[in-house]
Amino acid sequence: MRLGFEAAGGRCVFTSEWDTYCHQTYRANFPHDDHPLAGDITQVPTEDIPPHDVLLAGFPCQPFSIAGVSKKNALGRPHGFECETQGTLFFDVARIIAARRPRAFLLENVKNLLSHDKGKTFRVIRGVLAEELGYHIVPQVVDARHFVPQHRERILIAGFRKPAQFDWCAPDALARAPRLDDILHAQDGREIDCDDGRFLEPDGSVKAKYTLTDGLWAYLQAYAVKHRAKGNGFGCSVVGREDIARTLSARYYKDGSEILVSRGAGVNPRRLTPRECARLMGYPDTFRIPVSDMRAYKQFGNSVAVPAIRYAARLMRSFILDFNAPFVGAARPVQGALFS
Repeated sequence: MRLGFEAAGGRCVFTSEWDTYCHQTYRANFPHDDHPLAGDITQVPTEDIPPHDVLLAGFPCQPFSIAGVSKKNALGRPHGFECETQGTLFFDVARIIAARRPRAFLLENVKNLLSHDKGKTFRVIRGVLAEELGYHIVPQVVDARHFVPQHRERILIAGFRKPAQFDWCAPDALARAPRLDDILHAQDGREIDCDDGRFLEPDGSVKAKYTLTDGLWAYLQAYAVKHRAKGNGFGCSVVGREDIARTLSARYYKDGSEILVSRGAGVNPRRLTPRECARLMGYPDTFRIPVSDMRAYKQFGNSVAVPAIRYAARLMRSFILDFNAPFVGAARPVQGALFS
């Protein structure tokens, strides 16, 4: 999210991340920040978060308890967002917005946030942001397939402190929709190895360790057959260079089953390398991967598609600047296509 808003002219003034392995990746890629990397946002006092124009956040979709305000009053308990979202990271998003009143925010979550708990969860979120905090919000489910070769639907919630005639315009049509060929290693020696031989052999081919063993490949095929017989959609997905991938998930390190790259008939497929996962999420090859493969797979599977956020930032920019004041920066206080 930071990269997307920096492309629109933002400057990051605060960052919070609880995972220590993510700290390694973050510091490797942003070594010159003039602010410390904060830890668990739930432990950061609001007064320690600097003023900022834009808040960027992702938060887990956890159950939200909805209770009547009158009952809470009778019991002497808080109501509003302090009642209904306490114990979830959305509470920390809300408390920061309430205290710092940024001009705008962009929140990201899974598509199912809209339908979670029969829609009650999103009604609480909308009520907190719009009614309690007074922001004009415009949610939209977006699919990253317009920017990267991956079907990845996520909800983006744009919010503005002042009323704004903002809408989610359809992205400009591309001459050619992205395909996996755009992100896969060339394997013919033409590719400049930006990872010093970590993923590629000297001849440019992908290292053998990313190819599935006979045992794992047999297991995944049998698992897929079993669930197809039951009418389920579970199973592995083998893709070629002209395909679009399924959603990359944080569990990819386990077996790679959702995105297996074909190596030809009669040959076991392979996992994506972490560098290919970075490209699939829209990261440039200059983005460093200092952690192990397992940690890298989890981090990219939990990430946003950078070009989709860059597109959102471009749409929001003029509304952010329309406050007759300088665009100070983009704050990202919580860790964590286009149109469906």
